[in-house]
Amino acid sequence: MEYFTTTSAASRRAVDCVIVGTYERNRLGTAAADIDKASGGALKRLLKTGDISGQLGRCAVLNDLDGVKAPRVVVVGLGKISAFDIGRFRKAFGAALRAISHTRCRQVLNGLTLEDVSGAGPYYLGRHTAQAVGDVMYRFTATKSGKKPPQMPLRKVGISVASRADASKAAKGATHGDAIAAGMDVCKELGNLPANVCTPSHVARTAQKIARENRNVTCKVLNEAEMKRLGMHSLLSVTAGTKEPAKLIVMQYKGKPGQKPIVLVGKGVTFDSGGISLKPGPAMDEMKFDMCGAASVIGTMVTVAKLQLPINLNVVVPAVENLPSGIATKPGDVVKSMSGQTIEILNTDAEGRLILCDALTYSRRFKPDTVIDVATLTGACVIALGHYRTAVMSPSADLQNDIVAAGVSSDDRGWPMPLGEEWAAELKSNFADMANVGGRPGGAITAGCFLAKFTDGLNWAHLDIAGTAWVSGKQKGATGRPVPMLSEYLLGRCGALP
Repeated sequence: MEYFTTTSAASRRAVDCVIVGTYERNRLGTAAADIDKASGGALKRLLKTGDISGQLGRCAVLNDLDGVKAPRVVVVGLGKISAFDIGRFRKAFGAALRAISHTRCRQVLNGLTLEDVSGAGPYYLGRHTAQAVGDVMYRFTATKSGKKPPQMPLRKVGISVASRADASKAAKGATHGDAIAAGMDVCKELGNLPANVCTPSHVARTAQKIARENRNVTCKVLNEAEMKRLGMHSLLSVTAGTKEPAKLIVMQYKGKPGQKPIVLVGKGVTFDSGGISLKPGPAMDEMKFDMCGAASVIGTMVTVAKLQLPINLNVVVPAVENLPSGIATKPGDVVKSMSGQTIEILNTDAEGRLILCDALTYSRRFKPDTVIDVATLTGACVIALGHYRTAVMSPSADLQNDIVAAGVSSDDRGWPMPLGEEWAAELKSNFADMANVGGRPGGAITAGCFLAKFTDGLNWAHLDIAGTAWVSGKQKGATGRPVPMLSEYLLGRCGALP
């Protein structure tokens, strides 16, 4: 996608479509006021008749307005002027793009970037413009036969700015947003693929392909024999019941020689039946999304590589299937982790932490500056935070605060949750160094406390994305989160933000 900035009035740009906004109480946005003036008051008349509205996300497509060079004008509602923030900006702009998605529009001007958006300047407006374009244009077609759904022909998107000083900031934001959208596309595609296609081997091949296509990226894939020699018996206990071989995927991006790397560890359970502790049947199909942690860290690697950021980033993905069989791990079994600590497996459906603990231990060999694991880890997190916020846990208040702040800036929000001895005490076992589950109360936190036992001395954080990685229902599909949050954090760490 090509992006450009312009200080020209919306009515004077010869593009296929101009997008402008109106607020509640019949208030015109900045670009809408220009269109109204050029067209002799057309928008004010339509507001009075109710043909256009300030209701958030409501769209009207107007054709061939007098005095306006663009053949189409999309007028989208922006809601209350006092409440117009980056989330409402994205919702309004996305709705406008969808309103013209079946037209032949190849060039669009986003006039909403002239609005006063709470907490967002030209850089973030440019960035969220590009991310919204990526969201609307994404189509999943990999497993569909026959005629593919039409692809939106959009090729060029303009960003209206008030001054030349704002133009460079908006352009930089669009460049970053386009790369984040590319990472989100990879994350969505891996998440949406069915488990009979997106196996651990497929995830490994995808990572290898990304490494071949991007400068400064390498990929190594460890097989089960290599993992066994390393002592990763906790990880291998999860994959015992399936014929599909597990993979440990290690990607490395070197953008700043001599600097300690940041390591992202992503849970890659390509299908989670629960194992012997079998899940209930309803919605079990959605357990193909249990590898969205892996998909998100691989997607973040794509973003970093596309931008060639001055940072060193490693991605570690333990990729497995969790299925029941005659040789599957049983409740009550005891396994030894790569760290040497033993684990009593009380519930085979608490498998994500069993693969992550060995991957976290493996990450120590890189002598990392920071380690962040990302996982669809617990249903308890969904109970606590719904489908709106990612849980952020860390023994470091500074790291936790930095990640939460990155979520606010990127509009991919997280929420801080605690770790502590009182929750960790629930993991005591009579037969091993620890159990893999505690009681039902505070389940997301006890899962974090389990992982903390393998991160002593590391600057570490845990992101539980069980509620945010995908949506259910009619719009079922992977969301691409938390690629924006992780990308924002990394952009800030390497000084790439304006």
